Amino acid sequence: MNTTDLFLSLTPHKVLEAVEDAGFPVNPLCYPLNSFENRVYEVELEDRTRLVAKFYRPGRWSPEQILEEHLFLADLAEAEVPVCLPRTLRGGGTLGTIDGISYCLFPRMGGRAPDEPDADLLERLGMLAARIHNVGAARPAAHRVRLDPDVFVRQNVTFLRDKGTIPARLLPRYERAARVIADFVDEGLEGTPVHRIHGDLHLGNLLLRDGVLSVVDFDDMVVGPAVQDLWLLLPGEGVEARIALESFLEGYETLRAFDRKSLRLATPLRGLRRVHYAAWIARRFHDPIFPRTFPHFGTEAYWEEETRDLEQIVRMITEERGGFQA
Repeated sequence: MNTTDLFLSLTPHKVLEAVEDAGFPVNPLCYPLNSFENRVYEVELEDRTRLVAKFYRPGRWSPEQILEEHLFLADLAEAEVPVCLPRTLRGGGTLGTIDGISYCLFPRMGGRAPDEPDADLLERLGMLAARIHNVGAARPAAHRVRLDPDVFVRQNVTFLRDKGTIPARLLPRYERAARVIADFVDEGLEGTPVHRIHGDLHLGNLLLRDGVLSVVDFDDMVVGPAVQDLWLLLPGEGVEARIALESFLEGYETLRAFDRKSLRLATPLRGLRRVHYAAWIARRFHDPIFPRTFPHFGTEAYWEEETRDLEQIVRMITEERGGFQA
């Protein structure tokens, strides 16, 4: 069990102390906001304004990787893409540390996630994604994780197998489906440009207020293909999904070219995300918030469903590719 990432020292007093140390006098008021991976608090300052304090889970990102997230945000803000910039802390810089836990401070942003998008909103989303990718492609991120099937699938499957998380009777099926998905991601990434992307660009990470769409939560920023941000915003299937895709790309391609051949990556990337998500829960299950939130995780029924879903994704890929056999 890894207990070093459980934020055991992060009491409300420590949260307020961190904000004070960063140069922002506080009132004795803070309360937690929803977050599984990190710890996030809203803090009231002496002038009655609010800040959001984000404490990064120890051991997940290095300081260099976090600062590349902040640099991406700064680049986006300079290009007038609506994002939430971390505040500059006392002494300069955007990253502080308390009791070995890295943290940063954001202004509090209002707004709500957009409703199910219509054609106009889809076009706007396409333009917004294109602006993010124009900025993302302008600078490398040497320390940030690449969206790589070795890391996101193969290493995760090895971890799940070695930990004994997957029931023995399902393990061969699960491993085979995951391997096929990883191979297809490898194939699709060949010759596909990669650059800084949001990495988790779904409707829940967008805020709509007074007609302005803002993008939040770049915690999962990766170096990867543009299509990763596209399929997360457009996860559906069938005729309606194809119509939605065209509306999205109509907006995207007014500002940036899109390689439509990379659309063949969308389904394999769904499988990659599914494997990575299961391994993420398994790696965090020693954190008490995870068993409470995912009580079904690890059961026979859970892994039966996961295995069937991965096999269904493989069938979808083979149908799209004309009958590939692993």
